[in-house]
Amino acid sequence: MAETLAEMAVEVLTTADGREKTRLSRDHAARWMAAREAGDALEIGRALPPSRPARPERPDLLDPRDVPRRKPGSEAGRLALLHAVAHIELNAVDLHWDVIARFIETPMPLGFYDDWVKAADEESKHFNLMCDCLEELGSHYGALPAHAGMWRAGEDTADDLMGRLAVVPMVLEARGLDVTPGMIGIFRKAGLESAVAALETIYAEEVGHVAYGSKWFHFLCGRENLDPKPVFHDLVRRYFHGALKPPFNEEKRAEAGLPPDFYWPLTETT
Repeated sequence: MAETLAEMAVEVLTTADGREKTRLSRDHAARWMAAREAGDALEIGRALPPSRPARPERPDLLDPRDVPRRKPGSEAGRLALLHAVAHIELNAVDLHWDVIARFIETPMPLGFYDDWVKAADEESKHFNLMCDCLEELGSHYGALPAHAGMWRAGEDTADDLMGRLAVVPMVLEARGLDVTPGMIGIFRKAGLESAVAALETIYAEEVGHVAYGSKWFHFLCGRENLDPKPVFHDLVRRYFHGALKPPFNEEKRAEAGLPPDFYWPLTETT
């Protein structure tokens, strides 16, 4: 049985099945949070995370250019959209546990671990919500091919905590804030209220994950006496492949601690 937080993280990362991975994730999160509430934090410890998390045999992982595109207004398109979100959420579970285990050598306050355990717990819930929606419609996670590049941000930033925070929560998860309202509209139009409710939960909770990224990125910059904005621009240009694409959800990004002068300059590739 995993005893330290780092061991818990590696146990999640090395579990292949999505439902089992997220069950472990939620159990470990509950243990961590109960100990914290009791005033007796578990040991952070040390454990070596895998370079890539374990994955089930399905879905087939394809180059992004080879993933079939379907019209979002069709039944097949809606299933593909739910499947894509499930895949994103499963990768997010691993990314949040990975940030806990991989950067142990960087001393961080306990609040850092509180935030990413909570985020991993919520991403686990989101994956299961998407799986429930797929199953309600007669499908399941793994029924369609998925994007093979989802772990790329994790690999690219494996040696750079500030880079990880800049790219994963502050770029990739912030993008979710931009696109989720449109997805909610697609499912509302189709009368799929369970999918609407699930996506509304995801939308509300992802704001917090972006905010955690911004908070700890600014914390690290402050500790090094660095100006966060140019550092953020430099890291995103180094690790994120391509320019950021508007339109942006400026209200939710601001709520998460991302001002426009952080992301608008990154819409240009030079």
